[in-house]
Amino acid sequence: MKLTPAQLQQYRRDGYLVLEDFVSHAACDSLRQRAAQLVHEFEPGEVASIFSTHEQSRLADDYFLNSGDQIRFFFEADAFRADGTLKRDKERSLNKIGHALHDLDPTFSSFSRTKEIKQLVADLGVVQPLLLQGMYIFKQPEIGGEVTCHQDSTFLYTEPVEIVGLWFALEDATVENGCLWAIPGGQQLGLKSRWLRGPDGAMKFEVFDAAPWPDEQLIPLEVQQGSMIILHGLLPHRSLPNRSAKSRQAYTLHVIPAACRYPKTNWLQRSPNLPLRGFD
Repeated sequence: MKLTPAQLQQYRRDGYLVLEDFVSHAACDSLRQRAAQLVHEFEPGEVASIFSTHEQSRLADDYFLNSGDQIRFFFEADAFRADGTLKRDKERSLNKIGHALHDLDPTFSSFSRTKEIKQLVADLGVVQPLLLQGMYIFKQPEIGGEVTCHQDSTFLYTEPVEIVGLWFALEDATVENGCLWAIPGGQQLGLKSRWLRGPDGAMKFEVFDAAPWPDEQLIPLEVQQGSMIILHGLLPHRSLPNRSAKSRQAYTLHVIPAACRYPKTNWLQRSPNLPLRGFD
């Protein structure tokens, strides 16, 4: 499946493109089953890293910051009681798994490196693509947390800005259970901030434009299982909390060209023992 000139024009205009039925329901179910197995085998122990898009400078911890070449598990902020114990079982408490699923797990690697995805990335003009980050997102029923409006390039900055996000709906994503929202054409606003590693290793935001997002321009991207959404690195997008009884599981993959500069001040870094790989 090649992208048509009209689809490429739409992506360049809007900063995103929805492709329905990009992957089969069977492939979605296989990924969900593998994620469930990984969670079943996960033993939290003393590690209880919470993922939240609020107060990121304060809440970032070593377990998160050193996960760029690992498979690690992150909880919802609302998963815990005041005494630190889980309100529900771990299977219904996790926010996501990240961030090297696409390299370290055979099931996720196979899903991420199909000829269809390779062709798509080539159609988008990504030269010598490298798979940078793979995340499994649960968006749990009733406690699925908000992801505030942001640009992927704030957190995964490249020079030039050429990162592409691929968002796969493993379940139907609706307004009710926390689908993505985006600002069409919002990539034209430019990069508003970067999340940087300081000299002391702590994270901080460098703000270039403090103006609030034009939230009134956000539109919902409701999609069915098997759909894929392509996201420009500068596209402002968000998802609201999931207070419904339905989960909204998704898998995201970020791809960059080999020739771009990927700064050491980005939070996500890889060990020399696990260099970035492409589709080979």
